[in-house]
Amino acid sequence: MGRKIDASNIAKPFREDVKAQIAELQKAGIEAPLLVGLLANNDPAARQYAEWTGKACTADGIRYELRILDDPIDVEAALNEANNDPKVHGIIVYYPIFGQVESFSGTSQDDYLRDSVSYKRDVEGLCHMYRTNLYKNVRYLDYPSNTQKCVLPCTALSVVKILETCPGCYDKSKPIGKHMEGRIVTVINRSEIVGRPLAAMLANDGADVYSVDINSIYLFRHGRLSKVEDESVESLVRKSNIVVTGVPTKSYRLPTEWIQPNTTVVNVASFRNVDEESLLKIEGVTYIPMVGKVTVAMLERNLLRLYYNFHHPSCRMLGMREQNNAVGEVYRDDGKEKNVEMRRANNALQVYTAFIATAILVAVLAKK
Repeated sequence: MGRKIDASNIAKPFREDVKAQIAELQKAGIEAPLLVGLLANNDPAARQYAEWTGKACTADGIRYELRILDDPIDVEAALNEANNDPKVHGIIVYYPIFGQVESFSGTSQDDYLRDSVSYKRDVEGLCHMYRTNLYKNVRYLDYPSNTQKCVLPCTALSVVKILETCPGCYDKSKPIGKHMEGRIVTVINRSEIVGRPLAAMLANDGADVYSVDINSIYLFRHGRLSKVEDESVESLVRKSNIVVTGVPTKSYRLPTEWIQPNTTVVNVASFRNVDEESLLKIEGVTYIPMVGKVTVAMLERNLLRLYYNFHHPSCRMLGMREQNNAVGEVYRDDGKEKNVEMRRANNALQVYTAFIATAILVAVLAKK
């Protein structure tokens, strides 16, 4: 028989760590970070996510403010306002807003909004900078100092943290980049929010990851992407150690006869993509039906990472010192320039004085 794992038990230690860090800040007289959520749709999953976020943040000591917008067209202005507000330390936009509606600014308006979130406030890790770093397997923002870790997409990161607790998925005795070496993963979803970043993260950890979308299959392996022509979803699922489903439709069901014994199955969709009863009859299967609680824990974790990277008072003091040093350099440079100008002026005056003195001397001698 298989077993079902409650994701809230996986989320608990991460949230306890968040609480401890918030307590340390408050003990030092520092106000807890502020997370702002922007909601401009009636999508039930988005509203549920916003509700979970608010409850978790309140319980863990994080300040949370949900800003509900009646008209989606107002999201960009609200986002820019939050980006430029020094009191805001993290921003989450609840998608979909426009879906795949074409945008004047890019492929879709939702994609444009994702890239408009400041990297200093992007708790979801979905802006262009963090996505690019993920796909290039760049793990720090400040190479070569390597003190500021990148923020990773929180839903994809939640799946990774779940798999780390499941038997036979991660081998931490191996070097970084090889923890999942020899594992085959099928991810049935290739969205920019979940499927694509998850495939990249698991491939960065050494797995062979098959990314399945409506009309194509790609293999993520060792930082390379290649199209798969000679496999079907069934053949991939049958040979996979791990299967992740993220199909956002109520009607989709993954055939459980494809699932092999001892497979780990993770459902990231808001709908159940697999029949739980028949799945748990398979020997050795590990099933995680929901990842939302871990996703919220990763969201809080990302907020604290942003806070310590960019917003903690020590960061501001360091920034002020660097700015003052830069201004000092400008003053010194200006001083050098002024000294040069003074020397030039003095030289010109000396030449002029010598010319006048010579002319006077010539005039005096001429009179004699």
